[in-house]
Amino acid sequence: MRNSLHTFALTLTLGAGAALAAPAGSGPWPAIMEADAGLPTHTVYRPARLPADPLPIVAFANGGCENAGNRFGPFLTEIASHGYLVVAIGPIVPAGQARVPPAPGSPAAAHPELAGSTSLAPGSTRPSPTYAAQLIQAIDWALAENARPGSPYQGKLDRSRIAVMGQSCGGLQAIDAAHDPRVRTLAVLNSGVFPAPGRSWEIAAAHADIADLATLHGSVLYLTGDPQDAAFPQSEDNYARTNHIPAVRLWRENTPHMGTYREENGGAFGTVVVAWLDWQLKGNREAAHQFLGAGCDLCTRPEWHVQSKGF
Repeated sequence: MRNSLHTFALTLTLGAGAALAAPAGSGPWPAIMEADAGLPTHTVYRPARLPADPLPIVAFANGGCENAGNRFGPFLTEIASHGYLVVAIGPIVPAGQARVPPAPGSPAAAHPELAGSTSLAPGSTRPSPTYAAQLIQAIDWALAENARPGSPYQGKLDRSRIAVMGQSCGGLQAIDAAHDPRVRTLAVLNSGVFPAPGRSWEIAAAHADIADLATLHGSVLYLTGDPQDAAFPQSEDNYARTNHIPAVRLWRENTPHMGTYREENGGAFGTVVVAWLDWQLKGNREAAHQFLGAGCDLCTRPEWHVQSKGF
C-alpha cells in the first residue's frame, strides 16, 4: 500500500460542524445526527421519530481513524433512515478542524495500551487518535440505554442485531471489534489487514492481523473501489483467506479509495451497505438478492464485481 490507511479519508467531511438541520436520508424514517451527553466521545445517527420495531445497532469507525463523528454524515444518516441506530466514533467537530495526536484527555490517550505512547507507524505523522475498543464502547452504551429507565431508547433497540463497520483505517478497528460475541456482521470498507503482524496496531490501535481473520464469526462484507483503491489488494487477500464464515467481496469500477460516501445519501456505497445490513440484520430476502446468485442485482450491473461464499 502506498501509504498507511490512516492517511486517507482526511478530506471527507459533512461540510459543517453542526447537526443536520432537518431529518434526511432516503429511507422510510428520515434521520438526524446528534450529540448525546451520555456518550460525548461519539456521534449518534437515528430516525427522528423512532419506529415501533426495535432498531438494530451499528457501530462505525472513521476513515483515517479520525476522532470526528460527522465525517461520514451523509452515509451514516442514510443508514439510520432505514431503521438503524448508528453510533460513530468521535464527537461532532467543525469542518476543517485541525487534527492532533493523542494528548491527555483524548480517547487514545485513555487506552491502557496507548497511554503515554508517542510511537509512530513508519511513514505516519501521528499516532492513531482513536482505537478499536471505542466501537465496543458504542455498543455498550446503546445496550445500556436500551435497558435504562427513562432513556429515549428504552426497549427501542434490538440487542441481538449488532453490526460493526469501518472505512480505511477504521476498517482495521472494525475487524478487531467484530470479535465481540455480540456482533453478528462486519463490513470492511476500503480496508483490509496487512501481511505484516502488528501493522494494524501501529496504524489504527487495533489488534487485527492475518491470523485474526480466521477467528471472525458471523458474516463479513469486503467492499472497495476499483484496483486503484489503495486498499484493493488487502481486501482481495482478506476475502480469499475468509473461508470459515459467509463472506461477500464487492468492488466498483471507476471508484477511488474514498468511495461514494460524500455523495447524497452515501451514493452507491450507501445503497449497498444498507442492503447488506437489511439482509444480515433484518433477514430481508429482497436485499439478499442484491448479492447472491448468478442473476443477483449487483451481478447484472457492469460497474460492480461480486463474489460470495459460505451462504
